[in-house]
Amino acid sequence: KDKQAMSENQTVMPRALLVPVKGILLPDHIAKDLDAVSAFCPHPSDILIAAFPKSGSTWTAEIVDQLLHNGDVESCRRAPITVRTAFLEAINILPPICRKSSGLHQLKEMAPPRVIKTHLPIQMVPVGFWEKKCKTIYVARNAKDTVVSFYHFHHMNLASPEPGPWESFVHKFMHGELAWGYWHDHVKGFWEEQEKRDILYLFYEDMKENPRREVERIMKYLDLSLSDDDIGHIVELTTFKNMKENPMTNFSFFPPEIYNQSISKFMRKGEVGDWKNHFTPEQSAAFDEDYEKKMKQANIPFKTEL
Repeated sequence: KDKQAMSENQTVMPRALLVPVKGILLPDHIAKDLDAVSAFCPHPSDILIAAFPKSGSTWTAEIVDQLLHNGDVESCRRAPITVRTAFLEAINILPPICRKSSGLHQLKEMAPPRVIKTHLPIQMVPVGFWEKKCKTIYVARNAKDTVVSFYHFHHMNLASPEPGPWESFVHKFMHGELAWGYWHDHVKGFWEEQEKRDILYLFYEDMKENPRREVERIMKYLDLSLSDDDIGHIVELTTFKNMKENPMTNFSFFPPEIYNQSISKFMRKGEVGDWKNHFTPEQSAAFDEDYEKKMKQANIPFKTEL
């Protein structure tokens, strides 16, 4: 039944094709406008949230918006998260309620300080963010949980490339053959530049383990000062359960011909260690061996379970 729904919806929303840009595979609709994205000039007060897909960028964006509005529930329910946060490289295949047009068009209509999201690897981030010394938050999630979440997202996001079977999807992830390229290079790129660029580097697993500590880190990085009660309120409002039930953050505002949440929820599980339900022992061993080769010099302290 779900496969039938997917087939029917694909006639409405054609799946993207991947094209190489400077060695990175990107959805064709994003690749064609990348020159305009590269030329974007931010305001110094803009806040950039960067992440490989399905690593916690929506969660982080909601926390930042809450902090900027002192945890005021009504302020943060003023519009869907995609309206409150501009997706820098997005283009206008999405419906008006989600985004007025492209990310660049949306940014023209937003007043600074603007919260801006990107999945671009660091070498593709517009240089203006570094020249203007914009606050930049990077959120990283362990590779195994990321590939699981990305796989399910490809199934429900009918505008994304065809995912294929799980076994081949994992192979593509390991070899940089999915959108946004190698996860390994993505997380290492921002890690290696964090001090030079004054990037706040967050881990999804730390946010799950001690959300209050990480919310306070974000607050201090943004030079904000909220009361203990306000911080506690924000921590509660941004739990996975509450965000999954919040119509402004759970992407229920996207039409099913784009995000078919009868196949899989946009906010599916939000757990650390769900990879154990997907990887066979053989797949896990092969993945770990490949991971060691690609990450041996990085020393990035990822956790695959809590």
